[in-house]
Amino acid sequence: QVQLVESGGGLVQAGGSLRLSCAASGLTFSSYAMGWFRQAPGKEREFVAGINWNGGSTYYTDSVKGRFTISRDNAKNTVYLQMNSLKPEDTAVYYCNTRPSRGDYWGQGTQVTVSS
Repeated sequence: QVQLVESGGGLVQAGGSLRLSCAASGLTFSSYAMGWFRQAPGKEREFVAGINWNGGSTYYTDSVKGRFTISRDNAKNTVYLQMNSLKPEDTAVYYCNTRPSRGDYWGQGTQVTVSS
């Protein structure tokens, strides 16, 4: 059974930083591209950042380019999201999933709240 467990969220002031982690189990992690997604209150879940199987290729939605960095450690079965220069509009629950995402892989997510 695949489990993706997100952690590292919290409350931070605008301009601050957070580092999210997603620990994966139940799958051959190094075989999968991974992604971070987020869902703000009243909005649909959206793609934030993606990374290929070995970390050699990354891609971001326009709103986070230059502020967020996705990375992975295949030895630890973990994908990370470093978030800098946070803005109130980054407030959301953040999730990780494979790319393409699978509905049965969604975890509980981690809440990120950015105060102005």
